[in-house]
Amino acid sequence: MQMSAVRTAIAEAASAVVLPVDAVLTCTGYTPDSVNEPHFFCGEYSVEFDRAMRRGLDTVELTCRVLVGLGDDKNAQQVLDALLAGSGPASLKQAIEAAKGAPGEDALGGAADDLHVMRVQGYRWYEHQGAQYIGAEIIIKIIGKGD
Repeated sequence: MQMSAVRTAIAEAASAVVLPVDAVLTCTGYTPDSVNEPHFFCGEYSVEFDRAMRRGLDTVELTCRVLVGLGDDKNAQQVLDALLAGSGPASLKQAIEAAKGAPGEDALGGAADDLHVMRVQGYRWYEHQGAQYIGAEIIIKIIGKGD
């Protein structure tokens, strides 16, 4: 797998969410210098190589973050809760897993074999480039051919 392509495809998939407020979720496949909130981005990842012989399969655990501004702490948390829901128009899980493709198709437009949004963690205040946000981490398991 080429992680740049994987991260870009995940950010594209995440951008399909429809927020419960008059705003658009901005998304990047990399950790940005600054964010235009609300913002989703792909952060650090770990790779377990050679899960099958001859570079047949790698497993990646990708940590993504979503950050929401603090104009109103209650409304910000309601938006974040909608983004972290398991389903619904604002669900990042639903939007990202839609990029799996149909049964038998590669995920993320061919960038991976499969993916699964495993969990949400770290629901808390985040500081990014000196600004405070409410946010959380989304952990995605991705499998694909070793390169």
